[in-house]
Amino acid sequence: MKERKLVILLPQFTQAQRGKIAQTAARLGFTPLFADTAEEALRLAPDAEVFFGSAPEFTRAAKALRWVCAPSAGVNQYLANGALPDPETLLSNSSGAYGVTISEHIVMVSLEMMRRQQDYSAIVSQRKWVRDLPVTSLKDCRITLVGTGDIGQEAAVRLRAFSPAALIGVNRGGRNPKNLFDRIVMQTDLAAVLPETDLLIVSLPGTKDTFRMLDARMISLLPDGAIVVNVGRGSVIDQRALFRELSSGRLKAALDVFEEEPIPQDDPAWECPNLLITPHVAGNMTLPYTVQRIADLFLSDLERYAQGLLPERLVNREKGY
Repeated sequence: MKERKLVILLPQFTQAQRGKIAQTAARLGFTPLFADTAEEALRLAPDAEVFFGSAPEFTRAAKALRWVCAPSAGVNQYLANGALPDPETLLSNSSGAYGVTISEHIVMVSLEMMRRQQDYSAIVSQRKWVRDLPVTSLKDCRITLVGTGDIGQEAAVRLRAFSPAALIGVNRGGRNPKNLFDRIVMQTDLAAVLPETDLLIVSLPGTKDTFRMLDARMISLLPDGAIVVNVGRGSVIDQRALFRELSSGRLKAALDVFEEEPIPQDDPAWECPNLLITPHVAGNMTLPYTVQRIADLFLSDLERYAQGLLPERLVNREKGY
């Protein structure tokens, strides 16, 4: 019988997590091979059937590859530059692993902007004692969440505890997942709710359909003083148009993602007022819960794959999610 090789490139996994993956893989008839670097993984590529990791150079070299599972929710690294030359190769992601950590980031940066933490940090750094900066609140805030998947849902659960005036979800299908939102608006009707939005949270993937969905015209519809939080992809927002609004003082923003990453040293983002920058850390693998969830989701899909079923988190390669 031909050996079925499963290559895992995720050095973040603990020994216990590696042990569970190895045990499950062996039970299902796979030979698990762990690599700690892309170079190590590449040597195992030629006859690998399954790859669990993020290394496009591996998938280009793996001629026998039948399934790739990305440890991220986004899969752009596998949809560009011929990273998956065989159209029959299955591609899945780890959507559902990042909702907790990203939703906590959303709450953190929203409160940081509303409670003027950047301003107070600057004041304290000068050893001054100022206590009367006007602040705003999540209570009675009109919140619009563009994207109602795992991230949007986890964010809605946490934001609900602050008693907002409204939690509006925006998606393509018009469904209200778990009835977490006060109202659902179709993406085609986004312009109608922007004038009523105090806090705009964006958690969309970067696809051709979402490219600059929030362009200059859409951004201009937000009311004065609104805050934009983007934890999806930088390509969803027209960055230059947003920076003009931030520079004028009309809006504020907390961005974890940008059109170009890392941000170039001479990019105007570094000097843009009313902008809180985080270096794409909202959804990385630094929270142990996230890493465990990624392992659990993969094992669930590995069970399905071994039975001849499609992975539950299968990506539509045409749509990009």
